[in-house]
Amino acid sequence: MVVKNLSLKPVLTKIQKELRDKDEVREQVQRDMRRATRLSKQAILFTHQKRLKEARKLLDDAKKLFVKLGKIAEAHPDMVYSGMVEAAFEEHAESQILLRLVEEGRFAAPEELGVPSMAYVLGLGDVIGELRRRALDMLRKGDVKAAENCLRMMEKIYMELISMNDAYMLVPGLRRKGDVARHVIEATRGDITLEARRTTLERSIKRLEKALKSR
Repeated sequence: MVVKNLSLKPVLTKIQKELRDKDEVREQVQRDMRRATRLSKQAILFTHQKRLKEARKLLDDAKKLFVKLGKIAEAHPDMVYSGMVEAAFEEHAESQILLRLVEEGRFAAPEELGVPSMAYVLGLGDVIGELRRRALDMLRKGDVKAAENCLRMMEKIYMELISMNDAYMLVPGLRRKGDVARHVIEATRGDITLEARRTTLERSIKRLEKALKSR
């Protein structure tokens, strides 16, 4: 075997440049995904505060980052399989599902939200916790009926999720979220029951006082 050229430098130089370029792309994706996650988290906060227009604006800004990610993935498909990207999509799904429920009283499909199916399912599991937060806000305002509506929605999501037997095996983390959701629902049901009893007792006392005064 006759080796005509023993120099690998041109080849390795090219590879080094490709790796350096890829690393720059990876850093950009990480920055974008961190920002998308922050925007989605803030949108959840605004939704609870009834600042729905601002929440929509934040989610629109986050969507632009995911569109940008899609374009990057055309040249670097491996970029969409990082944990940070998955976490960003999951947070984005959760925030959009919650906003649709609060604003329109309906569930939106993954295609409408622009999120992968797995991120949608995991985000849906986390929405149960956000609905508990909303139920507690309603209880503080004395609106037991609204809190009960939140509880019914929590139970609906939970029952639908646990009926997906295959998903529990195929979606990493879903079983844990289901276990957490069950405890969250039980705690919320207890809070609502106590408040309902307190409200009923308070009304009974007021009626009794009114009756005594009228004698």
